[in-house]
Amino acid sequence: MAEHKIVYCNCTYARIIEKDVKQAVLQALSETGVAFTAVPDLCEMAAQKDPELARLMSTGPVKLAACYKRAVKGLCHSSGVTWNDDDIEVINMRETDAEGVVKALLNTEALS
Repeated sequence: MAEHKIVYCNCTYARIIEKDVKQAVLQALSETGVAFTAVPDLCEMAAQKDPELARLMSTGPVKLAACYKRAVKGLCHSSGVTWNDDDIEVINMRETDAEGVVKALLNTEALS
């Protein structure tokens, strides 16, 4: 099984995720030494049709720390990015505390 790529959204422009949750998740990821990609704002990337968004979402299994799956999926579709439910897991930082988000991101079991 391929290793999951971790993508962290800082939700810089919408500011809908609690600042302390975002900071704790980012700090914990940084301290683990695991490779991850941090992006300023997935919504902005989708609005700008940033080709990096398509690359991030289409290269193997992805664990994504962001907000609601339906929102991220809709943004990707609207910007022409292919979405594969079998390869993308969204961990919702609006509904899950920082510890739960980090645990879900670092869990190497198959996507559910």
